[in-house]
Amino acid sequence: MEKLLVHQIISEVRRRMVEESMMKLQACVDQLSLEQLWYRPNENTLSIGNTLLHLNGNVRQYILAGLAGGNDTRERSKEFNERSMIRKDDLMGPLKATIHEVDQYLDTIDIGNLTQVRPVQCFDESGVGILIHVVEHFSYHVGQVVYITKMLEDQGMGFYDGMDLEQKGISD
Repeated sequence: MEKLLVHQIISEVRRRMVEESMMKLQACVDQLSLEQLWYRPNENTLSIGNTLLHLNGNVRQYILAGLAGGNDTRERSKEFNERSMIRKDDLMGPLKATIHEVDQYLDTIDIGNLTQVRPVQCFDESGVGILIHVVEHFSYHVGQVVYITKMLEDQGMGFYDGMDLEQKGISD
């Protein structure tokens, strides 16, 4: 039973983050100019470029360092302060590499990894807590990127075109 539960948790993390969210991020980045990627309406908001740097830093710190035991080399403030208009490939490339590392690590995770509490950033988190945090945090920022893209491009993204989203669940 525990093995099945671990498999289901990992499957959902992979689906939500590796498959769905990365596809949405790539679709947004592909249709925006470099100037749009680094647009900041004011100093209290992040550009999409800063958000991509932030997502990479968060995933590396929480999963690859915190959960997998790698080195924590994150410099969080740099994610927010970057203004040099890093190119699209140089933003997405490192994020894709990080997500690929996470995807590989997820194949090795076991119940002990999920129940052990460890320090991450200034928090003490279980492995399950780390995975929930990262998926939630990642999804939160993907939603922001999609919203900004829709605002700048004045068009829908079409992520669910061809699907019947009015369909209800199966009942007896």
